[in-house]
Amino acid sequence: MTSEAPFFLAKVECPVCKTINEFETIKVGAYTENGRDTDFCPSDITWRNPKFHAYNPLLYFTATCENCFYTREFTKGYKDWKNDSYFKTYRQKSIKDKHLSLLSESESVIRAIGEKLDASRYPHETALLKLSLAVIDETLNEKPSNLDLGRLYIRIGWLYRDMARGENPNQQSIKSHLITIENKIDTLKASLNDVNTNLYDVDHAITQEFEDNKIGTELKSALLPIRDKYDVELKSFHETLKQLIVKIDDIETVNTEHKQAAMGGDLGDLEPSYYDFKSFFEFLAHMAEKHRDIVLNEKEALTKAVEYYKHAFSEGRSIAQGNQQIQASYLIAELSRRIGQSEQAKEYFNTTIRSGQEFVYRNKGDRSRTALARKILELAIEQARDNRAKSAAK
Repeated sequence: MTSEAPFFLAKVECPVCKTINEFETIKVGAYTENGRDTDFCPSDITWRNPKFHAYNPLLYFTATCENCFYTREFTKGYKDWKNDSYFKTYRQKSIKDKHLSLLSESESVIRAIGEKLDASRYPHETALLKLSLAVIDETLNEKPSNLDLGRLYIRIGWLYRDMARGENPNQQSIKSHLITIENKIDTLKASLNDVNTNLYDVDHAITQEFEDNKIGTELKSALLPIRDKYDVELKSFHETLKQLIVKIDDIETVNTEHKQAAMGGDLGDLEPSYYDFKSFFEFLAHMAEKHRDIVLNEKEALTKAVEYYKHAFSEGRSIAQGNQQIQASYLIAELSRRIGQSEQAKEYFNTTIRSGQEFVYRNKGDRSRTALARKILELAIEQARDNRAKSAAK
């Protein structure tokens, strides 16, 4: 491990407001990926500098202007946009006008999101919000890139998955302790309910005994002082139990305050608070009401990704023949499988397998060129089998 900073700074002028920003760029080798999911989502990331354990590299996938919040994928092309004559001639003015117009609205979604970015306090949330801003800005183009939108949405889905895994160790520790305390209180409350039931059973048994007709009148009269003593003790026990039940309610009130102070948000979900919102989800839901391209969970994000990947695949302009085309059709299939669209998944798995086999056969003498295609082909065959099995089980 090393304490070396994993970034270097790159100065980029914002094409919208001309602000000079210094964006962090991840150094090569700053982290390693120890595994990937079947949709290529990194499943285990290790930073060389352990201080960045809570950071997802997707936080740096996009760059957001600190002044106007214009956001774009942080590529070499963006860094060098001033030398991109096509962008300057055909895209910059339209993007600038539309972005600034949206920014100037009284309840601007761009401003509302941009002002809530805080990588140090909320790294995962900020990464997701930056990707969402990039989506919004891409849709402002006269001819948005379906491929870029698909790539942005799949990464939003990955972040939701990462957040659901609870990658923040401190937050998970707090949640774990709070859940343990709540469970112990529930157990104590259940025990008192059992005592209350048992007390009723004792009272009922005593009543039955003293009202039994088999006991003679003379004996009943002799035992009346005993019955009175039972009544006194049972009443005292019942009053004590009522006080204990009230105390359980008091403990639950304190526990509620504890959860609110430690985590904020809805107590059932134990969501951490987010600025003046009860939870990050509440803030996102509020943003989704303002803009239709904001998604609220992994499934919604992957559904959008499928939609845009399909458009890009059918257009054929932005996806090159060969490995890129095979990878795109596989992603459509795998994401469709994940969101429950099994028939569409079957269609694109078949497309992937067919085109992958043809590509490998045509280039069988060049294993380096076919390495990716062969890997995707193996994945497609395996996931297609899983898709068939789950469809048959329905």
